[in-house]
Amino acid sequence: MRKARLLTTAALAVASAGLLAPPAAATAFAAGGGLEVHPATVMPGSTVTVNTTACGNDGSASGDASAVGAGTFTLAPTAHKETAVGRFKVPPSAQPGTYEIAAQCSGSGADGKQVVGDLVVTITSTAAASEQRQVAPKGYVKTGVGGALGPDPVQTAAGVAALAVAAAGGTWLLHRRARGDRI
Repeated sequence: MRKARLLTTAALAVASAGLLAPPAAATAFAAGGGLEVHPATVMPGSTVTVNTTACGNDGSASGDASAVGAGTFTLAPTAHKETAVGRFKVPPSAQPGTYEIAAQCSGSGADGKQVVGDLVVTITSTAAASEQRQVAPKGYVKTGVGGALGPDPVQTAAGVAALAVAAAGGTWLLHRRARGDRI
């Protein structure tokens, strides 16, 4: 029993150490390496923004999106500390798939450092589908058959009154029949 408890405790310690360690990609980006691609999933014809902090202060980079057919682009320093940003357009002829986008730093201290990120091209827009809100229908439907709730309150009141008279008459007839009265 004691041996089983020790093995279980050891297994939990190993598992928790693995769970608490950050993923390798997150560690690489946190340490100043990595290329963020926004949005990460796009449709052909979309504009993509990439940024990196790997190039340091006042660093710029030369981007390469030729894998997806977009060619080269420039990442320039921004007002945000140590961030270089660039944009490119995915060609309308791009095929669905995952493409590696790269950037090579030039400038202060990080000259020649290369960072990469992934871009997923899809035919269906997951971003557009998630941004669409479903709107509940309002009003009435003009089918030509009519309806209880129309635009005319007088017709609605007349319909309600007719239903009330029919219900009262049916109740009166059922009551007379139950008592055995003849009509």
